[in-house]
Amino acid sequence: MNEEMMGNVQGGEEAAAVKKGMDETMGEAGHKVRQGIVGSLQGINAIESEIVTLVRNTVADTLRATGCVSGEALVVTRDVIKGAIAAAEEVGTGLTLSTKSVAKGVIMGVSDVGGDVITATQEIVSASVHGASEVGADVAVIARRAVDGAVEAASEIGLNVIEVAKAGGTAAISAAGAIGNTAVVTVKDMLVGVVGGVKEIASAALPKARHEEGGGQPQA
Repeated sequence: MNEEMMGNVQGGEEAAAVKKGMDETMGEAGHKVRQGIVGSLQGINAIESEIVTLVRNTVADTLRATGCVSGEALVVTRDVIKGAIAAAEEVGTGLTLSTKSVAKGVIMGVSDVGGDVITATQEIVSASVHGASEVGADVAVIARRAVDGAVEAASEIGLNVIEVAKAGGTAAISAAGAIGNTAVVTVKDMLVGVVGGVKEIASAALPKARHEEGGGQPQA
């Protein structure tokens, strides 16, 4: 057995020992909480998967029915995010949870019919940011969730993950720029580490945001 394999075995044994120790010291309340959380997380994963499938099929079927993928993709994308926001408002929660799954489903659906996934990524992220702002949700968190969903879709169906991430980051910061400087900064901070070049993208968006907030010329 080589050193790497031995290290993996030892690591597994240590993890098992830690888990056993926690189980032995955990009381009844701890076990109940653990079981409840595990069940809830499994339920969340199932819900997210259902949303992805619903959105993917809806987008693909709608675009196939229109026969004009390039022209209708943006309209359908906007419509889908409006539906997601309306659902969250109706239930009173869930926008943060659903945004990633909606974005993922949109990208997959557009890809299924041979549409432009980069443009779809920009549109779903931009629409998510604007929608979050309109309903008072956390713009930065929603932006991150939308980009994460697009990137996850790209990874799973073999698209260019880097290009999708850049498109999502650019769209998020551009949309935030229409809201204000604070939104640009918070979105930039949330996306750092996910999208390469996010600082440069944000720098380009900030003068626009200053101009819109101040009603005058951008500051030097």
